[in-house]
Amino acid sequence: MNFKGSLPLLILHVLQDEPKHGYQIAKEIKQQSKDVLAFREGTLYPALHSLEKQGAIEAYAEEANGHTRRSYRLTEDGRAMLAREVAEWNTYAAAVNLVLAKQGGRS
Repeated sequence: MNFKGSLPLLILHVLQDEPKHGYQIAKEIKQQSKDVLAFREGTLYPALHSLEKQGAIEAYAEEANGHTRRSYRLTEDGRAMLAREVAEWNTYAAAVNLVLAKQGGRS
C-alpha cells in the first residue's frame, strides 16, 4: 500500500536525523511502517533524484566495505520542506478521518 505523494515526505522524514543510502531509506520506511510501506528501486530512486533536483536533499559518494555508494542527506531547504509537508499531510489525514468517521454515509 503506497499512497501517491507520500514517498517524498517519508524520505525527508527518514533523513532528518542522519544521512543514509537508498537501501537504508527503503528499509527504514518498511520497518517503521511494520512492513506496510515497501518501495521498490523503480519508485525510490526517481523520488530521490527529484528531491535532489529540488534542493531538498544532496547526494554524495561514500566508501563502505570497499564499495562506493551514493548516500543522501537533508539540506536546510529539505528541513523546511519536511515541516511544510508534515503540516499538509496532517491536515489531509484529519480531513479524510472526518469524512470516514461520518456515520450513515452511503457506500
